[in-house]
Amino acid sequence: MALACAAGAHAEKAPAAGKTATDPRIASILEALGKVRTVDSVALSPDGRHLAWAVKTGKGVAIEVADADGRNAHRLTATRDCRELSVAWAADSRRLAFLSDCAGGKPGIEQGKQNDVYVADTAGKAPPKRITQLKGYVSDLDWRPDGKALGFLYVPNATRRASATAATGAQVGEIGVDNIQVQQVAMVDATGGAVRTLTPGGLHVYEYAFSADGGRIAYVAAPPPGDNNWWVAKLYAQSVGGSEKPVTLVDTSTLKGPLKDLQVAVPRFSPDGSRVAFIGGLMSDQGSTGGDIWVVPANGGAEPVDVTPGIQTTPAWLAWAGTDRLVVSEVAGGSSRVSSYALPTQGAAKATTLFDLPMSLGDGRFAMSLSLDAKAEKAAFIASSFDTGYEVHVADLATHDAPAAVTRFNAGLKPMWGKAESITWTNEGHQVQGWLLYPANYDPARRYGMIVSIHGGPAAAVLPRWPGVGYGAAPLSALGYFVFMPNPRGSFGQGEAFVQANRKDFGYGDMRDVLAGVDVIEKNHPVDDNRLGLTGWSYGGFMTMFGVTQTQRFHAAVAGAGIANWQSYYGENLIDQWMKPFFGASVYDDPAVYAKSSAINFIKDVKTPTLVVVGEQDAECPAPQSFEFWHALRAQGVPTSLVVYPGEGHGFAQEAHRRDVLARALAWFDRYLPASGTH
Repeated sequence: MALACAAGAHAEKAPAAGKTATDPRIASILEALGKVRTVDSVALSPDGRHLAWAVKTGKGVAIEVADADGRNAHRLTATRDCRELSVAWAADSRRLAFLSDCAGGKPGIEQGKQNDVYVADTAGKAPPKRITQLKGYVSDLDWRPDGKALGFLYVPNATRRASATAATGAQVGEIGVDNIQVQQVAMVDATGGAVRTLTPGGLHVYEYAFSADGGRIAYVAAPPPGDNNWWVAKLYAQSVGGSEKPVTLVDTSTLKGPLKDLQVAVPRFSPDGSRVAFIGGLMSDQGSTGGDIWVVPANGGAEPVDVTPGIQTTPAWLAWAGTDRLVVSEVAGGSSRVSSYALPTQGAAKATTLFDLPMSLGDGRFAMSLSLDAKAEKAAFIASSFDTGYEVHVADLATHDAPAAVTRFNAGLKPMWGKAESITWTNEGHQVQGWLLYPANYDPARRYGMIVSIHGGPAAAVLPRWPGVGYGAAPLSALGYFVFMPNPRGSFGQGEAFVQANRKDFGYGDMRDVLAGVDVIEKNHPVDDNRLGLTGWSYGGFMTMFGVTQTQRFHAAVAGAGIANWQSYYGENLIDQWMKPFFGASVYDDPAVYAKSSAINFIKDVKTPTLVVVGEQDAECPAPQSFEFWHALRAQGVPTSLVVYPGEGHGFAQEAHRRDVLARALAWFDRYLPASGTH
């Protein structure tokens, strides 16, 4: 039988593991999604001859080493049921560093065990050596270029991941003062020894990079608390010796141009150490990187220069490939593109496309990052699409040949959902793109319901990706729906002006873009307008809550981690620094701009049955927002249900909860928007 979701209003705690949907269709979808082997990270050796990757194996994640074409793959260790992550080659292309919890004790982070740094000689027979005895959260492992030391981000005695998406701790004591956890750049000799922190204790570091000579680091940092202050972080540089104070290279609050009060990410030293390139633009989430490419002197003293003004793509990651060239990963429409940007002495950079892929890609370190060889002629990365599960790919950047998959981890998987189609349309002067999944077992003679799934952010984009077990759009196609995933104004992929086009306009222009896309699809596809659904998570959860107050076109909705009332939200969340760049002022200085986008102010207009789901300890979109929306729907007699997942943050950590939230969403649409068209 289908998971029962009451037609009336009720709130409940998520069930224990195993008490999810028993509908055989939903159970089969969950089972199929659980079969995918994910790849945590991949690294190409500097000499371009070998690959290392960390891949899901049984109940753990294991490291394998292979030739650059994927052949002769073999396990690096004989560990079982533990996690080996974050592979990184030394400059000698022989030593491999990684993180492992195989010897770690509990408690670790998010029900895991403690990670430590290991180094292996891939040409020898000795087992990998554990070189740290850490107690805290560790990430972003990287070799110092001389191969004598390793850097990483470290939070001593951490109780959670250093991320706003992680579940918050108990909000007790003096808020914003007590229980603050600070992340710093740390370093340890490659042979082991004492761990040394490099950056000041008064700065929370979000990311860093070594200079080519290993003598300096550039990093993005802000005063703690780290969850809240990434949006006002500055770009710094300092020596690794710690003998000099950090030099502020970029403080966007002091600028007067288009970068003023915006965000910075992915700093990288030029080969000669004289300049730092970075991504700068309007960003809504740490880790969801996009903007223009900027360059600033590495010693400070001058304002940064935008070398890509007016481009119609969104760079997300970069690396220097010479004194005057960058390799850049960028979002182009709804696809991934890797380009070469030539930097002239003056003026704008010139881009040459190396390859386009209708896939999501990355090497596991940053959004869309690539693992390059020392000459920047080859690149390795993990890629997936709606049609293809996760595989390691290698691209020859010198020849511009299409990247080739060199693994077959998921070759046996076949999608349970329908084919994918890129949809483009024009609305109010904007070129807009989105992805449409056809229903499974599509019959052009039938008419189908369609569910619109809006991404989070808003500064993000839907790219083709194989789904995992958890909340997502693709599984809805397996139940027999069209699924439309738009990239409306505010999204990455069409240039910085498009990203900023929804500032002070949440839920209006972007929703008009979405509805215009629905109209275009209905003209060319057998979609029944009387069977439209709406869903989304985070910003998509807000758009779902707000959308059902603005139109009666949607007949069922699922709002995940949404925002119902921007005015109360401003005082409830732990990341309020992100709001002023988008709304133009604080809620106390301009309450009207927040009020006009608050679903709660239009709640009398809602008729749509809406399932509301949220994590109990969500810092980004706190549970009280979901309670407020659910309570208002209940007062109006609108069919609704609220499910709060214990111990979860903005991104769910427990697999049982990830399965349950997807099962509930599938069951809700099946109840109120049946694919068969019967009620």
